[in-house]
Amino acid sequence: MLCFPNAKINLGLNIICKRTDGYHNIETVFCPVGLADILEFVAEPELADGNVVFTATGIAVDGPEEKNLCVMAYRLLQKDFGLPALHIHLHKIIPPGAGLGGGSSDAAFMLKFLNSQFRLKLDDNALCHYASLLGSDCAFFILNKPVFGFERGNKFRELASFPEEFEIVVVNPGIHVSTAEAYAGVKPGKPDHSLEELISLPVKQWKTFIVNDFETGMVVKYPAIGEIKEKLYAAGAEYAAMSGSGSSVFGMFNKKAPDVKAQFPGHFYWSGPLKPAY
Repeated sequence: MLCFPNAKINLGLNIICKRTDGYHNIETVFCPVGLADILEFVAEPELADGNVVFTATGIAVDGPEEKNLCVMAYRLLQKDFGLPALHIHLHKIIPPGAGLGGGSSDAAFMLKFLNSQFRLKLDDNALCHYASLLGSDCAFFILNKPVFGFERGNKFRELASFPEEFEIVVVNPGIHVSTAEAYAGVKPGKPDHSLEELISLPVKQWKTFIVNDFETGMVVKYPAIGEIKEKLYAAGAEYAAMSGSGSSVFGMFNKKAPDVKAQFPGHFYWSGPLKPAY
């Protein structure tokens, strides 16, 4: 079974308050993009049920095998459904610690495709429950369409409207930002206007009204993030911002994005549609 776990960007991100469980309530608009990893799993009949072999290529995957989100996703469903042993291979393309949700997407796609391959008959609500156990934004990738996210980022509402025909450029300077590091630089607070309302404004007005609360602190600590944003605006982006907790920056261009890769030597660079069809 071969699948392509895609990345996401955050169109705005407001950190509302800290919760009693240690997490934060946020609001954001999640949007899938076409940048993707490659994930494959095959049965290992020579191994006893519950065993897993994990291998990886591409960008280096840090941490022990059992802490990898693909393996953890398998373990969740194996515990409840007695899945056979598998060999899981991940070819990593989405930069880690980049605010693009690569690890969360890998986990969610693992859940979805195990459900499909082994006919577990789990609906999206059940899959979202399992995904939420792995990470706050994992559940988004079960739905994998533009949505307003709230609470921990694991609850969703349909958007009243969403811009069409935009392309984006994503640039990552190679800075790994942990979630804890990003939260250390912000002060939670309720915004004057909900992002759910602001996202319906014309895209040209987003620059004035839509913000990522993580961005200011990250730009101070890592000026390269701000420099990328300025270059994307100079190239004609109608909106540019840091995605999630960083350090990737995206620029939105009406209909066709320019090829500005030469302006970002040594950086990860990707360009494609804002809202791919999944």
